[in-house]
Amino acid sequence: MITAEQIKKIREATGYSIIECKNALEETNGDEEKALKILEKKGKEKANKKSERETKQGLIESYIHANGKIGVILEINCETDFVARNENFKELAHDIAMHIAAMETQDSEELLSQPFIKDPEKTIKDLITEAVAKLGENIKIGKFCRLEI
Repeated sequence: MITAEQIKKIREATGYSIIECKNALEETNGDEEKALKILEKKGKEKANKKSERETKQGLIESYIHANGKIGVILEINCETDFVARNENFKELAHDIAMHIAAMETQDSEELLSQPFIKDPEKTIKDLITEAVAKLGENIKIGKFCRLEI
């Protein structure tokens, strides 16, 4: 039997809807690890479907490292202003800007393939794919600049 606690745990880990979490748990007979894998696969499928959509909205994120000697300005794009104002989108932008500061990233192609500094099990591309699945819109990295003294 699927419990509310299991659904809550999966929802907190993934950001998916209660129904999607419940369905994944039912499909795996309550196996949380398998349910997470199912949701991850669904997220990648969603991201692939949305990858051709135009991204005309977004935001500019700045990050200054604590020592004040490294700074990043990042353009990150999405489809609507609604998502651009979403806290999850803003957090993604901040995490990527911080990553660029830490990793001395030079271009978008290099950035997407790098292991994420907060979770080396994921690449930046994986992080964006997860955000696309959660937010329901295409997300792309625009221009960025890293400055260091």
